[in-house]
Amino acid sequence: MITDIDTETDMKKEEQSKSIEGRKKLNFWARFVLSLVVFGTFLLLLYLLFFQEVGTTYRDIVNILVGSFVAILTKTADYWFKDKDDPEHKESQELNTTSTTTTSGVTP
Repeated sequence: MITDIDTETDMKKEEQSKSIEGRKKLNFWARFVLSLVVFGTFLLLLYLLFFQEVGTTYRDIVNILVGSFVAILTKTADYWFKDKDDPEHKESQELNTTSTTTTSGVTP
């Protein structure tokens, strides 16, 4: 009887763990692709600014866009290179803790 409950609990934990890992992978690829788009747009703006003939009106707009993309690139670099709290990481840590708490929240 206890082994049935234990195996059922283990199966639920394994299923939850797989769904968390799947979300982690999807989030990584979405963030990675978004970062590539931001970097590519910045390079395109630099190319337009320095290597193409752009009218004076549009040159001002391109300069403004380059300045705004510098701030966006800074935030993108902060995301990739600074420590952060990832909700999926916290959820997987909570799932992997094996403390048995009662309904009152006290560990026996």
